[in-house]
Parts: sequence; structure tokens; C-alpha cells
Amino acid sequence: MSEVKTVADAPKNSRSAARLVAVQALYEMDMVDADADQVLEEFLKKRWKIGGSSPVDGDAEAEMSEPEPAWLDELVHGVTSQRDALDGLIGPALSGEWTVARLEALIRVILRAGVYELKTKKKIPAAVIISEYLNVAHAFFEGKEPQLVNGVLDTIARELRSGDS
Repeated sequence: MSEVKTVADAPKNSRSAARLVAVQALYEMDMVDADADQVLEEFLKKRWKIGGSSPVDGDAEAEMSEPEPAWLDELVHGVTSQRDALDGLIGPALSGEWTVARLEALIRVILRAGVYELKTKKKIPAAVIISEYLNVAHAFFEGKEPQLVNGVLDTIARELRSGDS
């Protein structure tokens, strides 16, 4: 799995950090079939610091916001418990012959987390959720993957939240 590429990519608020950490935890769980509680415990023991060069001072490290524990826990457990339903929403939003199973694992968990929030966090505007997960995708990918995340989440937001995206 890729590391966050630049200091600018490091989340500056606790919910954004929770989203990034949740995606990393979900990815690990997807790859090694690990238990949610074990993965979360391991992630929360770490100090969230992103190493990288600052454009101003060369090799300084930027502190990443601590992930909001309750938000992180809800995202990981919610996505895990609703995985099949989330995949059922993602599948029809994919173009051509793409299926959820064919997606790269990291893209798949980003989409699952984004769709989970679109489905359950009705007080947060769809545009905010899409932007947050677009930022997560940009933290890991430089190619067309963020466009895929944007397109799929936008399609699902229109379906789940008519008039809110």
C-alpha cells in the first residue's frame, strides 16, 4: 500500500484523519482477512505522523491530526458490517463490464467508506463526503483512480440523496 505522498496530503482535522486511517485499516482487513478490533487497536497505538519534505524548510515533518476515535471506529465497523449492501450500491455505478471484485483493493475500500458515509451521514452534504474521499484517493494515487472515485461516489450520491449532491 502506498504512503501519503506529500505534507500537503496529510489531513489537518480529526475526521479527515479518521477517514484516511479507516481506509488504511479496511485495506489491511481486506488483504489479510484481519479482525476489525485488532486492526483498530494497532492503528490507534501508532502516532500519526507523515514524513515528508516541506516546501519551505526541506526535511521537516508535518504532524497529521489524530483521527477521531469514535468516527474511525464507526467507519471501520460500519463498512465491515454493511459490506455486501455497499457493494450492491457500488456495482451498478461502475461503467462497462467493471465489477466491485475487479476493482483494485484500495479503490474498493475507498468507495465502500464513501458510500457508507453517503448512506448513513445524512447531515453531511454529499459534496463534502465526495471531496473527503477524493482527497483520500489523491493521497494514494496519481493516475485516473481519483476520477473513478469521484464519478462513482457522485453517481451513488445522486441516487441516495436526490437534490443533495
